[in-house]
Amino acid sequence: MSIESFGSRLRRAMDERGPLCVGIDPHASLLEAWGLPDTVDGLERFSRTVVDALGETVAVFKPQAAFFERFGSKGVAVLEATVAEARGAGALVCMDAKRGDIGSTMAAYAEAYLRKDSPLFSDALTVSPYLGYGSLKPAVDLARENGAGLFVLALTSNPEGGEVQHALRADGRNVGATMLAHLAEENAGATPLGSFGAVVGATLGDLSSYDLDINGPLLAPGIGAQGATPADLPKVFGSAVRNVVPNVSRGVLKHGPSAKALRAAAAEFADQLR
Repeated sequence: MSIESFGSRLRRAMDERGPLCVGIDPHASLLEAWGLPDTVDGLERFSRTVVDALGETVAVFKPQAAFFERFGSKGVAVLEATVAEARGAGALVCMDAKRGDIGSTMAAYAEAYLRKDSPLFSDALTVSPYLGYGSLKPAVDLARENGAGLFVLALTSNPEGGEVQHALRADGRNVGATMLAHLAEENAGATPLGSFGAVVGATLGDLSSYDLDINGPLLAPGIGAQGATPADLPKVFGSAVRNVVPNVSRGVLKHGPSAKALRAAAAEFADQLR
């Protein structure tokens, strides 16, 4: 039997549940705001609360791996459980690990998150292409093999990103546009949606000079705490807006630990996105 692609699963989840992606970012200040200790126990209670509250309604969860890794092996064990529980509830999981390396090292990162039998297997993984797009080939290949996807950093919302992403190549095209072009090639002919997406900040304003129609998803951080709103998305993404996966983290998470308040906050963002 053929494996269903990430793009196909994502399109269905977005159509059925709406496009909202909720981050799971258990940093110390949020744990404190929730009245939880900055310990593995607090980490576990935070993550389980978010998944229990939202796992049956949101399309995508995006756990930030760093906030789990800081607790060592016990934190990674919580991350494994969080991924399994989120996927068990019917949500897709995009692991926000921003991995990027070359050769066998990139292949090992890919195996950790994109191999079906890995305890950290996720529907998609964020990756950095700034050792050259070709360095991502082990992840691209394993994602295809296992029905997973990638979100490649292309036009990020952090102000420092511009010094790399806006740099001009010899052919006059900038680096961010080059990454989008590579992704369009990966997704050529895919239906109903390609599996290889880009990270494009919702705070960047007019992006009409970029071809965002890559036939793949566009993960859009920056909504909520960073200042962007759902109403900004058509202006930023134009005709590609249907494929945007808007990411909200603090805008939802700050309403915890009440499961009812988390659901209400996520529902409000979902309504605005509709």
